[in-house]
Amino acid sequence: MGRIVVCIKGVPKPGTVKVDKETHTLRRESAELILNPPDRPALEVALRLKDQTNFEVIAISMGPPNMVPLLQKVYALGVDDIYLISDRAFAGSDTLATSRILAKALSLLSPFDLVVMGARSIDGETGQVPPETASLLNLPSITYVKELRFVDGKFIAIREDDFGEEEVEFSPAAVVSIVPEIDYVRPPSLKRLLSLKEITPKILTNAELNLDEASIGLSGSPTQVADVFEKTLVSRGEIFEGEPDELAEKLIEVLKEKGFLA
Repeated sequence: MGRIVVCIKGVPKPGTVKVDKETHTLRRESAELILNPPDRPALEVALRLKDQTNFEVIAISMGPPNMVPLLQKVYALGVDDIYLISDRAFAGSDTLATSRILAKALSLLSPFDLVVMGARSIDGETGQVPPETASLLNLPSITYVKELRFVDGKFIAIREDDFGEEEVEFSPAAVVSIVPEIDYVRPPSLKRLLSLKEITPKILTNAELNLDEASIGLSGSPTQVADVFEKTLVSRGEIFEGEPDELAEKLIEVLKEKGFLA
């Protein structure tokens, strides 16, 4: 039986985002997290391969302890095991530092046949982590995949490119990023939902990964956020009161002043 590892991410629910004013990074530990939407089809692709070929599917995520309920919900969808990569030393990691952490965790979970990720995360929109992680693992990277099959010991992917689509055939192992175009995603299993209290993820800290702290977190991130500000909306409308004829004349005057009427 082969193994597929799905990397998922918890992103702040819109409206709950908080930013650390000193580090200019998202405060994920205090935010309400949801599953990164592009990761949902990535999970579905992995679970379909499990249904077809009996792969073992493992879900891993990097984040604070409040990721645990999200991983439990992912378990209810049908994965075989869940892991949480969590350590204060990882806080503030950019895409490169995150890729270093994921690559080391994945090496601990090897051997595997495939690593599946969403093409990007909605809180960053870089699309850098899948190919960076593949490079650090010295594995092929197949990006923007919309269909994936396993036939005679090889994977066959349909991927988007600048000119349409192309079919790519590759042997295990590889890192694949999925575009969110899946027609259907399965609901959670009722049996698994009822057993979630008994399910907890295995925790991987830097004690297990043994990464140099200079290469992770803020200190290991070459990308630094210079400033963060909250977008504010300024109302510039005017309210006129009076009789209809007076209001019409006033409106015509304003439109002429603004250059909308000659």
